[in-house]
Amino acid sequence: MATNPTKTRAAYVCNACGAAQPKWSGQCADCGAWNTLEEVARPPAGQSRAGGRGGGFAAAGPTESVIHTLADLRPEERVRTSTGIGELDRVLGGGLVIGSVVLLGGDPGIGKSTLLLQACESLGAEHPVLYVSGEESPQQIGLRARRLGVVGAGIRLLAETCVERVLALAERDPPRVMVVDSIQTLYTDLLQSA
Repeated sequence: MATNPTKTRAAYVCNACGAAQPKWSGQCADCGAWNTLEEVARPPAGQSRAGGRGGGFAAAGPTESVIHTLADLRPEERVRTSTGIGELDRVLGGGLVIGSVVLLGGDPGIGKSTLLLQACESLGAEHPVLYVSGEESPQQIGLRARRLGVVGAGIRLLAETCVERVLALAERDPPRVMVVDSIQTLYTDLLQSA
């Protein structure tokens, strides 16, 4: 009996290490974690899917892709929130957009943390701000704030490097703006590798 080459096959991916297994079992053969295998849809033979965990596997569910013509697209006007720093707003296209992520990069010591703290001062006047620090203690940030004249009444500080704990604490009292300083210090319990 021939199999349908376009039929989606099932695979099981460990949510602890990302290893793919051809069939379900109670324990992951790669990392030894118990009850971590989850069924995912695997593309038919000869097809691959970009992205996703476990070597091209993707979670089961329909996905629809649409090809657009660039000339036909009409950009949506997004409401932007000013950071209070004119040049930073200019670089951001007029300010921060709700739901966006901005990565601020540069050499050590050039003032990234200082710039972020100053922007948080302005944003904190109107919005709840959570400043997550993976490198400095709240006391060190407080010392910098005093040197800069940042009062920081609307800024809450969290010294944490675990992504799951940061998200859990942020869910309890959601901020409008969250700063992570710096992203390379964070880790997740879901992945064992760096």
